[in-house]
Amino acid sequence: MTARPQDPGTQKTDLPRPAAGSGGFLLVLGIIFVAAALRAPFTSVGPLLEQIRDGLGLSNTLAGFITTLPLLAFALLSPFAPQLARRYGLGNTLLLAMLTLSMGILLRSAAGVVTFFTGTALIGLAIAVCNVLLPGLIKGRFPARIGLMTGMYTVSMNLCAAAASGLSVPLAGIAGLGWRGTLSLWFIVAALATVFWIPQMKNLVQGNGTRPAAASVNIWRSPLAWQVTLFMGLQSLLYYVLIAWFSVILNERGMSSGHAGWILSLMQLAQLPFTFFVPLWAGRLKNQRGLVLITSMLFILGILGIWLGGNGWMALWAVCIGIAGGFAFGLAMMFFSLRTRTTQEASELSGMAQSVGYLLAAAGPALFGLLHDATHSWNAPLALLAAASLLLFVVGMGAGRDRYVGEQT
Repeated sequence: MTARPQDPGTQKTDLPRPAAGSGGFLLVLGIIFVAAALRAPFTSVGPLLEQIRDGLGLSNTLAGFITTLPLLAFALLSPFAPQLARRYGLGNTLLLAMLTLSMGILLRSAAGVVTFFTGTALIGLAIAVCNVLLPGLIKGRFPARIGLMTGMYTVSMNLCAAAASGLSVPLAGIAGLGWRGTLSLWFIVAALATVFWIPQMKNLVQGNGTRPAAASVNIWRSPLAWQVTLFMGLQSLLYYVLIAWFSVILNERGMSSGHAGWILSLMQLAQLPFTFFVPLWAGRLKNQRGLVLITSMLFILGILGIWLGGNGWMALWAVCIGIAGGFAFGLAMMFFSLRTRTTQEASELSGMAQSVGYLLAAAGPALFGLLHDATHSWNAPLALLAAASLLLFVVGMGAGRDRYVGEQT
């Protein structure tokens, strides 16, 4: 794998570079805090789901919808986020999204079923906008440090996601906050992100060419864009299926709930360093096909280990899957910048990929469970995941080529 050459196209941006000194530092802090707030409000719900269900008097069906609703919001709004930024300005759109996120977190923790689901929907819509626009912002403001900034962004997101999963139950129980108090704590992170963002408003809406330019290609008609989109979708499907069902599989194989929870945490922790280093690595390469190969091999090895191996090796298979997930997520985030020439193209590709990706993610856990119910076995569902890992390799080899959307292939 050779180093990626300096291509004039990769330096074509439509936002000013970050100001030196405190302004640039505040922008970096703002991005880190926004990233920290993008998954934690979502992953903090799962461990508390039973308490939320009982506290609100929900049926199991409505309780399951708590985790599905944000994914549907991601899928529905993602394609429109670049249009909102083009019309109202990138800075204004991101600030409004963060204010909406803060409001949604508080509303979700208020009394009542209606306010809970309204707040959940607002959280999903706000996260969708930030998910889509931040990769384009990084490309435009940090053209020479895309890998570093993407690594910081992804590791902040995943570190807080893992912390939210692990701390929710102790905070609700031992600390006596209850599920409402625990969920409301993430307002602090969202509010800090908003505070750090306000000083950047002037830089993001003023100056020559600060508003995103119109996309130069039709992203939805680009074969390369579809390869990136399917890569994003398949890695999302693998992640959310395993988050939802891995502990259940281990429980049915005789492992205690505590031990299964530790294995699941190990899987999430294993991915953290790679969500930082893989973007740095990918940005230095002419193409990313070698990284795609490593990703798929680790996914397949881990899934086959769960399928065919015993409980004694389960920690190893969890680490393999965690590392693969770190590779896959880091690559998916980098593809938005590496396969495009401008901030607007990066945002358009991000919107397309995350829309389709989260639709697959929303459908994946349900399909996995349906196959298990139909076959009364984990063989068919795990075979489906292995097939998805092979397909991830196929589309990843296309997404990893040194090309840009809109180029003739």
